[in-house]
Amino acid sequence: MPVSHATSPRLSDLGQRARLPAVAKLMAKAIETPGLLSIAAGMTDNSTLPVAEFVAAAQALAARPGDPEYLQYGTTQGRPKLRRLLADRLKFWEPTMAGLDLDPRFLVTTGSQQALYIAVQSLCNPGDIVLVDRPSYFAFLDIATSLGARPVSLPYDAEGRLQVPALEELLGQLKRSGEVGRVKAVYLVSYFSNPSGRSLNEADKAALGRTLAAHDVIVPLLEDVAYRELYFDTPHPSRSGLTLPEWEAFPRMYFATLTKPFSTGAKVGYAYCTDGKWLAQMLAIKGTHDFGSSNYSQALFEEILGRGGFETHVPKVRRGYKLKMQALHEGLVEGGLPDLGWTWDIPTGGMYLWLRAPEGCDTGMDGDFCRACVQSGVLYVPGDLCFGDRPENNWIRASYGVLAPDQLREAGRRLAAVAQRFAR
Repeated sequence: MPVSHATSPRLSDLGQRARLPAVAKLMAKAIETPGLLSIAAGMTDNSTLPVAEFVAAAQALAARPGDPEYLQYGTTQGRPKLRRLLADRLKFWEPTMAGLDLDPRFLVTTGSQQALYIAVQSLCNPGDIVLVDRPSYFAFLDIATSLGARPVSLPYDAEGRLQVPALEELLGQLKRSGEVGRVKAVYLVSYFSNPSGRSLNEADKAALGRTLAAHDVIVPLLEDVAYRELYFDTPHPSRSGLTLPEWEAFPRMYFATLTKPFSTGAKVGYAYCTDGKWLAQMLAIKGTHDFGSSNYSQALFEEILGRGGFETHVPKVRRGYKLKMQALHEGLVEGGLPDLGWTWDIPTGGMYLWLRAPEGCDTGMDGDFCRACVQSGVLYVPGDLCFGDRPENNWIRASYGVLAPDQLREAGRRLAAVAQRFAR
């Protein structure tokens, strides 16, 4: 029985900075509110989860002669066979890397989120700066701020194009303020971005590397490609920073996952690092976290990838997300949202619509609009969470990952009905 007068522990600076992630609050609302249609969480559709592929993989492992080593501890870096299979996947996406021995530079993690956390932990001290997309993945922004780093937005225009003159000015300001030495990394979600659904144009990606190099800001590139495989009809043609010559002088880490395109519950992510010293330090940190991610989950994916189960399943997921995106879009249009001055792009992949409300409509989590939406049975991610600095409070991230098409149409209509009440 707890003693009522016990003194709470004195927390570290890191412990005091930590906050419950916004996504946890949103998921709690979804669970606690009966009848709520959630277009908030970026989870995969339960109806598309690859049960048959996992059953076949588990049966193959169980039938394998010899010791069941897949149920034992694994290594911190990840199973060698899985790393070779992942290297083959990377070579498929970046053909100029064919012939290279890549698997020694792979790190298998518990979802790509763990790799992102360890990367920032290995690079940043409190007060350091990470340059980020605008908007950016809000869970990464939580990582950076929890570790004491400061996200600073790269300048993009309304179409998501990099503004090089504005970038020149930003770097000049950092030099004049004496802060340029505190820039420790650049974080990009390059393909079908979370939250905007946009992909970064190759010319802009190259221009970013070229401009940073010209200002002698040679810092690690953290390129998050979690949605690269979730295109609807054709892959985005842009190469990654791994093979663009403008980024050759930079340490680079490529973060990918088997979670988003296949099965979120499996929680297997991975990263490829161009710098051996940096990777070794990340492995040292990861070793203190977990001694190694789930050996069994990795063994299952060896079977699934080796048998072609991944390649046969993911196209079904792509087709499903395209239909579901269209359903959510249609529900918003049917509800009259465009007539109220709301705008959004139609994505060609990914899991999100990025909705812009008219100026003056506060869509923040603690605002009247968000509360009215919850009361009306629809939940979204407030867009202000997706800005590293200078937050804008008239955006919404709407995910079409979980709900069925008819539910997505209804969710769109419910959101539009609330917008009608708040229209000026």
